[in-house]
Amino acid sequence: MDRVALAAFLRARRAALQPEDVGLPRGRRRRTDGLRREEVAALCDMSVDYYSRLEQPRGPRPSEQMLAAIARGLRLPLEERDHLFQLSGHAAPRRVRRGDHINPGIMRILDRLEDTPAQVVNHLGETLKQTWMAVALLGDETAYTGRARSLHYRWFTDPASRLTRPESDHSEHSRLLAADLYSAHARDGSDSRTAELVRALRTASPEFETLWAEHPVLGPYCAPKRFQHPQVGVLELHCQTLVDPDQSQRLLVFTPVAGTESYANLQLLSVLGGHLGRP
Repeated sequence: MDRVALAAFLRARRAALQPEDVGLPRGRRRRTDGLRREEVAALCDMSVDYYSRLEQPRGPRPSEQMLAAIARGLRLPLEERDHLFQLSGHAAPRRVRRGDHINPGIMRILDRLEDTPAQVVNHLGETLKQTWMAVALLGDETAYTGRARSLHYRWFTDPASRLTRPESDHSEHSRLLAADLYSAHARDGSDSRTAELVRALRTASPEFETLWAEHPVLGPYCAPKRFQHPQVGVLELHCQTLVDPDQSQRLLVFTPVAGTESYANLQLLSVLGGHLGRP
């Protein structure tokens, strides 16, 4: 680990980031052009003391999980992420067509959607990042571990995951999720994480096995989605999707039609957000 070079690299990348780049207000009393250490620490989900020691440089050797969080917080492209790992004495993560490193461009868009339910998911249905409004609507989907990280897996194996959808929509939603995995499996092949997830689901869920045998295919039209929320009731939201160029991840943005009951209920949820997910 090259602590001096790592510290210099972190300071340079922090100085290059502007508050507007990460969805933060500039404010009138800002004396530096770049971000403050405490702002970067918050973006990386770590303590200010830990991050500050890395920049000074007198910190411990960061784990791969910490480095991934720093790369995401600093909005590093893949080349700079790899360099960060190498400075810390770790091998650069193996590059796969689909992974957890969010495209910096998608992160910049997500940062500007703070008051809108939006989240980034990968091809396995694993949620990588959410706005606070998405947490208020759906709960913290980034907190799961193992196979449960995948919404597809939770939907077919954990009854509690279905509480976010009206019961009358369960059958259709099951088919959509199965079709989504079917499409991903066709792209990724039998020697992939997608194939491992499919095999686990076919063993764990008779419902999924039945749907899989039907060779489900996604249609061209994405109908509005209905969500069941314990505080504000049913919300009908349109889902706009932005796909990463290599199709590794999708940015999902949920919006209601203005003037509808769902629009009013989503506004109510934003008021309740301080209790349901807003930091």
